[in-house]
Amino acid sequence: MSRSNRERTEQTRQALIDAGRRLFVEKGYAETATPEIVAAAGVTRGALYHHFEDKRALFRAVIECEAKAVAEAIEAHSASCDAPRATLIAGASAYFDAMRAEGRTRLLLIEAPAVLGLSATAAIDAENAEATLRAGLAAMLPEAGTMLEPLTSLLSAAFDRAAIAIEAGAERRPYEQAIAVLLDGLADYLRR
Repeated sequence: MSRSNRERTEQTRQALIDAGRRLFVEKGYAETATPEIVAAAGVTRGALYHHFEDKRALFRAVIECEAKAVAEAIEAHSASCDAPRATLIAGASAYFDAMRAEGRTRLLLIEAPAVLGLSATAAIDAENAEATLRAGLAAMLPEAGTMLEPLTSLLSAAFDRAAIAIEAGAERRPYEQAIAVLLDGLADYLRR
């Protein structure tokens, strides 16, 4: 049974994303050349440029896949929670679990802002992990009002810094406890 053109197209695109991810993790964006990517994907250079404008566009696709995987892990892990605080705590744990994937912290938090720029990286995050955080904070802190966006941004940055520290060898548990303290402190403050 032959595959449809659409299936072949998607398979080629995914092979490029997978090969790009492996090489970006192994060598970094700057040191990865497009001939290496096409060789690792087992496709032609023309196939690369059919699917992606350039190496940067492929990198963006890799980052979007990584960000989506993190958001999906958070949603899956916290879906069974029925209280907003428990949902956020479970989401925090899922975020740290998801960021343990080899190279993910460096790709999402170091390379992406450097390659794509802060605003593009923030936009990708806003549609993924930060969106789940925003929804959780809105449920837990309905009193936040106009502070919801800045609180989401600040807590998202705290999560990212924690992930970088954990990747560098810091113990995870104190960061999870600190997130709980931040959430509880915000709730107490906003209820006054």
